Amino acid sequence: IARDSKDFRNLSDHEQHIFTSNLKRQILLDSVQGRAPTEAFLPLCSLPELENWIVTWTFSETIHSRSYTHIIRNIYNNPSEVFDGMLDIQEIVDCANSISKYYDDLMANPNKQTLWMALNAVNALEGIRFYVSFACSWAFAELKKMEGNAKIIKFIARDENVHLASTQQMLKLLVRDDKEFADLRQQNERRVLDLFNNVVRQEKKWAEYLFKDGSMIGLNAELLGEYVEWIAN
Repeated sequence: IARDSKDFRNLSDHEQHIFTSNLKRQILLDSVQGRAPTEAFLPLCSLPELENWIVTWTFSETIHSRSYTHIIRNIYNNPSEVFDGMLDIQEIVDCANSISKYYDDLMANPNKQTLWMALNAVNALEGIRFYVSFACSWAFAELKKMEGNAKIIKFIARDENVHLASTQQMLKLLVRDDKEFADLRQQNERRVLDLFNNVVRQEKKWAEYLFKDGSMIGLNAELLGEYVEWIAN
């Protein structure tokens, strides 16, 4: 990402806002996700192969966090401005709180109901929540800007697809192997749909925040909103 530092200085103010805000949000999301699987899911795990997967999952999330740190340290003259300002953005705080809630419920009261909702929340996180930020990174690269960052994000997106597939597999197997989970799926269908709809609303709100001062060539809040709906569907 040696060239990205120069590219960043040549971005317009609102393009810098888009790039920096996305980094802040991705750092916070991966900070939550880097700790939560081992803290929330691992104590409930009895299958050695699943235990191994949860540890591997968590490790890859820590690589993502280190990647964001690497990007920030090589692009910004004062990295603390990025790190210190993450919690000043209400849209980021709201997103982190809505994710943490399901982990907190599971750890405070571990049972099949709280596990089911936590797994669905993580499924939505891995499958939807990162993609507004990812799309912006790739749009910059299409304009031949911040291409090093885009290459790193490509690898992170690859990992998130694996994590998404794993949570989907867990949800399918729990229902197949345990009648109580099959019943819970029916009982909580409305709650799970509301959870996913809330994720879509938050992602659209984030897109509006990103483009509040101006759009970039080939991308705007409306297009991102349609993209998020497509992914969620």
